[in-house]
Amino acid sequence: MKYLLLTVVLFLTLFTNGIAQTNPMLSGWEFSRADEGIWRPATVPGTVHTDLLAQHLIPDPFVGTNEKAVQWVDKKDWQYRKRWHIKKQELSAEVIELEFKGLDTYADVYLNEHLILQSANMFVSHTVNVKEWLVAGDNELRILFKSPIRTDMPKFLQDSIIYPAGNDASDIPLSIYARKAPYHYGWDWGPRLVTSGIWRPVVLRSWNKAVIRDVYWQQLQLDSANADMQAEVIIEAAVGGDYTLQVTQGKNTAALAKLPVSLQAGTNVIKVPFSIKKPILWWPAGMGDPYRYELQASLLSNKKVLAAQSNTLGLRTIEIVNKPDSLGESFYVKVNGRPVFMKGANYIPQDNFLPRVTAAKQEKLFHDILISNFNMVRVWGGGIYEDDNFYRLADQYGILVWQDFMFACTLYPSDPAFLENVKQEAADNIKRLRNHPSLALWCGNNEIAVAIKNWGWQSGYAYTNMQWQSLQQGYDKLFKEVLPQQVATYQPGAFYFHSSPISNWGKPEDFTKGDNHYWGVWHGMEWFEAFNTHIPRFMSEYGFQSFPSMESIRTFATKDDYDIFSNVMQAHQKSPAKGNTAIKTYMLHYYREPKDFPSFVYLSQVLQAEGMKVAIEAHRRAMPYCMGTLYWQLNDCWPGASWSGRDYDGRWKALQYYVKEAFKPRLVSSVIENGQLCTWLVTDEYEGKADLLMKAVDINGKLIWQRELKDISVKANTSEKLHAIDTAAVLQGNNPARVIFYAQLRIDNKDMERNIFYFAPAKEMNLEVPHLDIVTSKVAKDKGIVYIRLKTDKLARNVYLSLDNAAATDHFEENYFDLLPGETRTIRLQTGQLPEIVHQGLKVTTLVSSYKN
Repeated sequence: MKYLLLTVVLFLTLFTNGIAQTNPMLSGWEFSRADEGIWRPATVPGTVHTDLLAQHLIPDPFVGTNEKAVQWVDKKDWQYRKRWHIKKQELSAEVIELEFKGLDTYADVYLNEHLILQSANMFVSHTVNVKEWLVAGDNELRILFKSPIRTDMPKFLQDSIIYPAGNDASDIPLSIYARKAPYHYGWDWGPRLVTSGIWRPVVLRSWNKAVIRDVYWQQLQLDSANADMQAEVIIEAAVGGDYTLQVTQGKNTAALAKLPVSLQAGTNVIKVPFSIKKPILWWPAGMGDPYRYELQASLLSNKKVLAAQSNTLGLRTIEIVNKPDSLGESFYVKVNGRPVFMKGANYIPQDNFLPRVTAAKQEKLFHDILISNFNMVRVWGGGIYEDDNFYRLADQYGILVWQDFMFACTLYPSDPAFLENVKQEAADNIKRLRNHPSLALWCGNNEIAVAIKNWGWQSGYAYTNMQWQSLQQGYDKLFKEVLPQQVATYQPGAFYFHSSPISNWGKPEDFTKGDNHYWGVWHGMEWFEAFNTHIPRFMSEYGFQSFPSMESIRTFATKDDYDIFSNVMQAHQKSPAKGNTAIKTYMLHYYREPKDFPSFVYLSQVLQAEGMKVAIEAHRRAMPYCMGTLYWQLNDCWPGASWSGRDYDGRWKALQYYVKEAFKPRLVSSVIENGQLCTWLVTDEYEGKADLLMKAVDINGKLIWQRELKDISVKANTSEKLHAIDTAAVLQGNNPARVIFYAQLRIDNKDMERNIFYFAPAKEMNLEVPHLDIVTSKVAKDKGIVYIRLKTDKLARNVYLSLDNAAATDHFEENYFDLLPGETRTIRLQTGQLPEIVHQGLKVTTLVSSYKN
């Protein structure tokens, strides 16, 4: 349904009122194993794995240890076919073409047994004029998908080297040869499921005279008075002739520009200058309205619209400032001339089987991104260039997109055929994405440049000096020549840099240069406190693992598997070198031993969230030295332990709740620096006056110390230390393990942001079991909302609310929160359940109740 709607929208926007007709080729498909010849129903768009699963021919690869049982699928060739009837009059159009938006990956396409296309890149779309091969009556489209493993094995055998593709979960790494999603071959958070299939729609289209292939809405100059624009319109004409090309804003409006054009048969490039008066700017989330204009280029013949393309366009300037300064080398984003601290995460594909990602799932993802106070998401280089709807949602919600090209964590071939394939891939996707106002930058790859210098590849793979030099020269050809040239050609002025991060994390000077991926915590087994001292100019990766919720675990495991070292749990932990052992090591450093497996799962999420809170607050306090924090990772592609804040089913882990708080436009943050308790205020946009109340109480609520700062002048886009005091003066001789400190911001006498600080690790605090009074209720006007009121007599740390038989769509708007002694809090629950059912099924877990002793 998703792709039917998208195809219909495409038809309406590209060919409004025109002669062109489209037929989405979505139904009536069959598939078979090429060496078997048994045809079965297929879903298009889809994958071989999901079609086999629908026919009950393979077990669900996400369940148990089934992933290993389906590895045979990628060793076979598969074919898809569709038969349909065409009437004679339908063949009268001057051009009839098939558009293949995505074929995964090595595909030979036959129409009535004529070979019409050979594709070798998952990321490239193809359009083929097929009129000469169509017949009145029955027609057959057949696509042979060759095994990516069998196709690329000869290349491996012919090569004199093995490429360092450490994330390829196979003894023979072949992923580097194929231009398909690298994560399909395995990663340290996802399975190895090497797919084939028609993963994006196929469309049959007919047209006469001419068609608009593409419009590049180029912004030449922008100020408060005018936006000087140019529409670069690519028109393909079946026959030459005289036409009129016009640009309009919205529908039924006067033309912004009108130009008579004389077209030659074939491809024509027409540039149309125009202006928009008093332009309204597009702003990222938290800075203003992401306003968009609807612009349309129309080709007219005899005053009738022959073809048209519409786009929604945001007017804005984006500058990435990456240059030497007095502190090292900056890396920050300026939007419309204003520096902006970037808050967000790294995004991976939402499923190993990509066509299962519906428009509804994408909408939910961006809703969660927005309410988590993001303004940027990084589309990471081991996944895919996302579909058009993803970037449309980013435009709509004001979320800037850091866009990697799809290369990650290994070196690649640099022979002419490979480079030419990449050139087509880059051109295709730059042209597809360049009109989106959310698109902030292009990055050549993930981590390859630092890997060349620091990962020991030459010695680890026994490369000779000549081989190593050749590999590095290949890197330069691909990432310093081919890709930047394509960006400069198809999106002139866009920022490109060849690899993220710019600096490694091993030495102090690394944190003064550009963006950084800091993995001292987790991979380096450093404690969370290291986040306070290892702060770069822009943090584009860092993270810590946790388990998904028990609701998600039940989808792939049984009670017999509820042990972190069971076969199933190990199969769903793709960071085996550390994995579950690392989680347990960190957990027992900061917390007491959990009493059972569900408590371990809960504590793993609390552990992750608390550690990442340290990092995010440190990055924001360090503004403007540090100007961005993108944690690893936002989401999952299957259910398992990972670094994500949202699990595969879209359920929020504790991390996502903590991120929502830590990314708020105003942040109050306390930290011990040189024996002093320092309280900071970080703000994005608010300017005005505020009060700051600071209190220290014991775990039963007895007041120990307090102070209030009145009429603080709050400036936008700043980080300021508001208060510092010797820790001993706050503790007043009390045991640090029994003291709670919190800072509360007040604006116009209303309590606003609050942050709680503990002087001792949680394992050292002798927490008492709190008594929680719980009341559930419903307000008639709030459809689908149940209110849960909780009151505690003692400190209740990391209060986790869950429901029996919860749906993935059930969502507590706050969770894993701390309740201070005597405090009452009301939580909104989005659910389809009635209050009395919620009350019966509600479970409350606190930190002390998860402990073994």
